[in-house]
Amino acid sequence: MPVEVTWWGHATCTVADSNVRVLTDPLFARRLAHLRRRRGAVPPPGAWRAQVAVVSHLHADHLHVPSLARLEQGTRLLVPRGALRSVPGLRRLTHLRITEMAPGDVAPVGDLTVRAVPARHDGRRLPVGPRRSPALGYVIEGEARTYFAGDTGLFESMAKEVGPVDVTLLPVGGWGPYLGDGHLDAGRAAEALARLAPRSAVPVHYGTYWPIGMDAVRPHEFHAPGDEFARLAAERAPGVSVHRLAHGESVRPEVSR
Repeated sequence: MPVEVTWWGHATCTVADSNVRVLTDPLFARRLAHLRRRRGAVPPPGAWRAQVAVVSHLHADHLHVPSLARLEQGTRLLVPRGALRSVPGLRRLTHLRITEMAPGDVAPVGDLTVRAVPARHDGRRLPVGPRRSPALGYVIEGEARTYFAGDTGLFESMAKEVGPVDVTLLPVGGWGPYLGDGHLDAGRAAEALARLAPRSAVPVHYGTYWPIGMDAVRPHEFHAPGDEFARLAAERAPGVSVHRLAHGESVRPEVSR
């Protein structure tokens, strides 16, 4: 079966490869603290099904305990090293099989392997969590090699650490009018694409959540990143097919054979 990617919004995707469903940074909430979902429906129960879910870092919009609680009995959950100590709510999810990961660790899941790679991002549980847990990306290796970047900025060794990949799921925006350090905007994501040189790319982490009461503040940062990434990718990485998905939409991207 060809690899299929479904974008549910924010950083939540399903990657189906080798008869295994991998769910990234599950977030199934209409509202999270000061954020509300402005575009796209909350993912339906069918989106909760996966053999394995991966969490890139401990921020609440990426490690959301109520969303993880909805995963089916026996689902494997890969989280950054130290997460169980930093996020006590994880220890109540006894129906999940939780494995802590550090860069370089590999987890076999059916006919897939999931490899943790470094990310340049503050991975601790905010606002006051200790700096004990690394931010991670993951490379899902089956019929294709799919890189889920989580949240990250550009870093010098990105291409070396990630290795050759067929598909990239790259963040191109955020949930507020300004992006801090350790993030990719559309331009930096296009530069990452040029360095990684995959066959296909899907922009994520934009156009979903926005602070309540700030709809009129720099609205282009909510609406524009996907189109801007596609435009810049065509200039800087013209050999890469960019698939700009709507919420809940799927694609079977081109991969190497």
